[in-house]
Amino acid sequence: MSGENEKPSLVYGEIKDNQNVLDLEKITIMKSAVDSEDVPMEHKIRLNQNGDDTNQTIKLYKRRWFIVLLFSSYSLCNSFQWIQYGIINNIFMRFYGVESFTIDWMSMIYMLTYIPFIFPVTWLLDKKGLRVIALVATAMNCAGTWIKVTSVRPNLFAVTMLGQFCCSLAQVFILGMPSKIASVWFGSEEVSTACSIGVFGNQLGIAIGFLVPPILVPNVEDMDQLAYHISIMFYITAGVATLLFLLVVMVFQERPELPPTQAQATARCISPEQYSYTASILRLLRNKPFLLLILTYGLNVGCFYAVGTLLNRMIIEHYPGEELNAGRIGLTIIIAGMVGSLICGIWLDRTKTYKQTTLTVYLMSFVGMLVYAFTLSLGHLWVVFLTAGALGFFMTGYLPLGFEFGVELTYPECEGTSSGLLNCSAQVFGIMFTICQGKIIDNYGTLAGNIFLCVFLFIGSVLTGFIKSDLQRQKANQLAKAAADGELSGQQQDYGATALINKPDCPSASLQA
Repeated sequence: MSGENEKPSLVYGEIKDNQNVLDLEKITIMKSAVDSEDVPMEHKIRLNQNGDDTNQTIKLYKRRWFIVLLFSSYSLCNSFQWIQYGIINNIFMRFYGVESFTIDWMSMIYMLTYIPFIFPVTWLLDKKGLRVIALVATAMNCAGTWIKVTSVRPNLFAVTMLGQFCCSLAQVFILGMPSKIASVWFGSEEVSTACSIGVFGNQLGIAIGFLVPPILVPNVEDMDQLAYHISIMFYITAGVATLLFLLVVMVFQERPELPPTQAQATARCISPEQYSYTASILRLLRNKPFLLLILTYGLNVGCFYAVGTLLNRMIIEHYPGEELNAGRIGLTIIIAGMVGSLICGIWLDRTKTYKQTTLTVYLMSFVGMLVYAFTLSLGHLWVVFLTAGALGFFMTGYLPLGFEFGVELTYPECEGTSSGLLNCSAQVFGIMFTICQGKIIDNYGTLAGNIFLCVFLFIGSVLTGFIKSDLQRQKANQLAKAAADGELSGQQQDYGATALINKPDCPSASLQA
């Protein structure tokens, strides 16, 4: 240990000549403590820089709820459009004169677009922040809805595909944001709940996408009347998208004036030159528990995408003429999933049992898919509603679990980057599973197609059990509590821990945005 007159000089991650490994470990522990998010509202932590004391204040603002609800609203509008073609697949096939597989691509384009664009978008999120990402997302979504308004003619399928492409590009700017908004705006005891609310909007949009199109666009024979019904749906969507874009322009805020947690206070002190996006990606790809989570998350959510995209085909095969009930079954899946998401978010905030909860929900998703597969053809719609609801509760409820578990395994990496990698995996598996299950249904029936998904859900359940529950954020939280109580105060001067986070250009007590 260095003597009183020989304080170690540290650049984080480097060992100086007069500094041993034990010193570095202690400094790392202290940095984790100061970076932690688990500090009570309005709690002031005294930091030392060159012997001068400054107080950094953290605060929670009521407007944080409006920010996350506004995000949920435009996420809802975007996700509604993901499934609005697929749930009335047979109607759009007849209107545009295309094959069923072509209409499936109206949903799969959301997955395909995500894969190449996620890395530049997460880089932009890191460099420009939440407001720029929100503006681009809502602008692209709004543009896509108005393009689709102009496409309501049987010979304009290419135009409606262009509109859907714009909306799918907007989705890239949306899917990875819940965990980022939760971290930037919410306290440590609320982050999982806030993330669940962010995901809630996406799920509610899918639910409305299952329910509303079969109501607004009935299966009528007259093509002019059919065009009228489709245009009504497109105009309503465009109006909502325009309103949300204007709201984001006027009121969406980049971040609160004062940070909600000490981790965010510390993050504001780090200049852009000190952060490397490429290095962050490489660190994440060397994180073995996170790599396993990427794989298992992709398997689970990919199965959900396949079920949602092909639901109309599966229901119509066993219950002809039940387009409306196919939408209602989809609605049941999502509503049950929203309940599951909120329950899981609240449960995680209270228990912090990330791996246990994730594994349990994953296993129940497998069981739910198995039961759904064997009961779909029984001829009783009420049974399908029941089993689909159980499937949705666990499979859709898994979405925020994966996000939050990923943040825990990768802390202190950017939440948007880890979420982006998880979603990228989901899109890849979603495309694969949708295409493969569709072909299996065409050739061998719905039971074989659903068993195909069950196999991968079982594999995902087994692999989840092998994920090492290395909860980095929780470790930092525990150390921060100890530091706040003064248990580490005696070590702070000895090891120069505050030098790790205090930069010359770091704001003082007010930390104004």
